[in-house]
Amino acid sequence: MGSHPNGWWIVLHLVLFVFWLGGDLGVFYSSRYVLDPALSPQARTTALRIMSGLDLAPKICLVLFLPSGVTLMALEPHGAALFGVQLFPLWSVLLVWAFALGWLALTVADHRTHGRFPLVRRADWAIRLTLIAVIAGSALYTLLADRPFGVETNPRWLGAKLALYALAIAAGLGIRLKLRAFGPAFGALGASGSTPEVERMLRGSVNGCLPYVWTIWGSVLAAAVLGVLKPGATL
Repeated sequence: MGSHPNGWWIVLHLVLFVFWLGGDLGVFYSSRYVLDPALSPQARTTALRIMSGLDLAPKICLVLFLPSGVTLMALEPHGAALFGVQLFPLWSVLLVWAFALGWLALTVADHRTHGRFPLVRRADWAIRLTLIAVIAGSALYTLLADRPFGVETNPRWLGAKLALYALAIAAGLGIRLKLRAFGPAFGALGASGSTPEVERMLRGSVNGCLPYVWTIWGSVLAAAVLGVLKPGATL
């Protein structure tokens, strides 16, 4: 039996799902120790470092999910076309990978510097907002068109998967907004120790992220199911 022509790319795509969700679960678990007032500030700082280290994996996976997905679409034998032109020729796939690697560099730099360089953070935000709009628009078209991009295999599962990816990116931005108060609050914890006000700010900031975290978990799991089962597709 021969191997699937897209096999290794499918493996990469699934690995990104696994590390994205697994890393997020690790971040959530370690955050419980960061919020534990029974621990010393030093122990909570250690937990925060672990949480920050784990948080890099989901960020990397979110970025690489884009070019790996585009690669799979380009290799799909039922490939999409627009006005009779192949939608993902080799040069366009390479361009997406180059763009993604640049975005990844911004993401890692912003993570490691904790947002100390506003230009880097603004560039990353601009990329994410643009992608949310473009991907959500593509998802809506794929879900509603009779023959999206000339494909006759009913790829509405792909449209839903794209919508979930856009939702996950948006939820990540929601988390960033909620965590704006976390840095000053944790700095106050290190400077003056635990107080009811500091603990309230820490809990409000971290626990306020939970709806966004659950949205990401649900989106990643649902996207994985859609990618594997491809419901409704006529292949």
